[in-house]
Amino acid sequence: MAYTALYRKFRPLQFEDMVGQEHITRTIRNQIVAGRVGHAYLLTGGRGTGKTTTAKILARAINCLNPQDGEPCNECEICKAALSGSLTDIVEMDAASNNSVDDIRAIRDEVNFLPTLAKYRVYIIDEVHMLSTGAFNALLKTLEEPPAHVKFILATTEPQKLPATILSRCQRFDFRKISNSDISKRLEYVCKQSNIEITKEALKLISILAEGAMRDALSILERCLQEGNNKIDENLVKDLVGIPKLTFISQIMKALVQQDIETVLKTMDQIIEEGKDLQNLLWELIKYTKDILVWKTTQNLEIYNEDELKQIEEIAKQISKERLLQMIYTLSELENDMKWSSQKTILFEVAMIKLCHVQESKEMMGLEEIIQRIDRLENQLNSGQVIIANDEKQKKENKNSTLEKDVKINPNIGKVKIEQVSDIQVQKLEFWPKVIDELKKQRKMMLVSNLLSTFATMINDMTVGIVFQNGLTPFVKSIMEKPENIQELTRLVSIECGKEMRIKLLDYQDPTLKEKASKKPEKEVQELGIDVNVFE
Repeated sequence: MAYTALYRKFRPLQFEDMVGQEHITRTIRNQIVAGRVGHAYLLTGGRGTGKTTTAKILARAINCLNPQDGEPCNECEICKAALSGSLTDIVEMDAASNNSVDDIRAIRDEVNFLPTLAKYRVYIIDEVHMLSTGAFNALLKTLEEPPAHVKFILATTEPQKLPATILSRCQRFDFRKISNSDISKRLEYVCKQSNIEITKEALKLISILAEGAMRDALSILERCLQEGNNKIDENLVKDLVGIPKLTFISQIMKALVQQDIETVLKTMDQIIEEGKDLQNLLWELIKYTKDILVWKTTQNLEIYNEDELKQIEEIAKQISKERLLQMIYTLSELENDMKWSSQKTILFEVAMIKLCHVQESKEMMGLEEIIQRIDRLENQLNSGQVIIANDEKQKKENKNSTLEKDVKINPNIGKVKIEQVSDIQVQKLEFWPKVIDELKKQRKMMLVSNLLSTFATMINDMTVGIVFQNGLTPFVKSIMEKPENIQELTRLVSIECGKEMRIKLLDYQDPTLKEKASKKPEKEVQELGIDVNVFE
């Protein structure tokens, strides 16, 4: 007797045997029981989720001589003929290879004939999105008003490719991905029926690798059987699909945490020599990093044994949550880059070297990260998580700010602009310290810290200039150009002036002050003259 693949051998014969699609099978059974079966159905969803199986069960159920609660009996002559493939009244057509107008015209001519044995002539058209435009047009009228003895069941993985005129003529059922737990239960049933010994860890791994497709899960299980082993375990599954062992993954992760690039590259070479796929290695690394983050956050992981959990706990103690998140983002970007590159190994090695040379010190942080950290400090101030201890030093600095220079003003009125300073006598506006004090009350410390060494001057009757005596560094520019900061400054200045005003940023160019302009953002925050206690 010819060998039958597992996914064909264990194809469900009744709706109740379907896995993970109860929301669909329940509705269809109710329609059959109530005698309200539609003339056209559209079954959509990913591969291996049960579309074709549902179509076959539905075709038998509506023709069964002894239906039981909407289920086919699979014992009458109609059901047996349908199961054996000898019933000519149930026609299965693959639209991928029969997609021409002539193929659909043949169906259109056949529907006028009564069924030979069954009650209904059923046409199951699989991969219907592959039909040509002409074929769709030829099908339209027949699909909308078929004879009473004809039913259409269309199945597709890509419903977005179907014309709206086809979609509107069908009852649509969307098949969802099958959950890992449902796949695992079904695999356990198949193994019991086939006398296959398999571990729970192997069942979980196959369920994850199947990605919601029951047929893929059974295909992976069948590949494991070909090895001739009496027992299927996790390592056997990993060897077959090219996934590195967890010991290698853990070893690479430890080396990344300890910034040991030599160990990372040696382990990587060893994995490649064993014939493992880099894409699978990367997938495992991302998953393992995510699991360490979950453990560090919840202290709970279900899929690892005690020894593996000890390794995860050891790594988690040596790395911060922020670093783990950064690694996940970096590895995910690498995954996208590798899809389009012919030099996957080089990209992988470069990414590993990059991860091993991450510096977490403040001096090596980019401008973007500094701004984010100070933003967090502002949020903590606003939420009451920061206690201000003393601001006397800041008041003294505001009083001692008496530097006066000449400024040349660009008279153009418009959006906020950065101007250069030259030689025209200007007068300081007295209300400027009040504006800064108001910003302090609002806890906008990041904005205040950049306005400490500034003074305001009247450019014209509609514009006030803010002179930056220490110069406009890239960091200061990035803060001042934020829309919310400009909006708040404009509002406060307008209140003090008693009318709507505009603001210009003026860059004071003085060679003797350029050293101060290069101060690090942390020192600018210290100029606030306050001590802060941050409670995480």
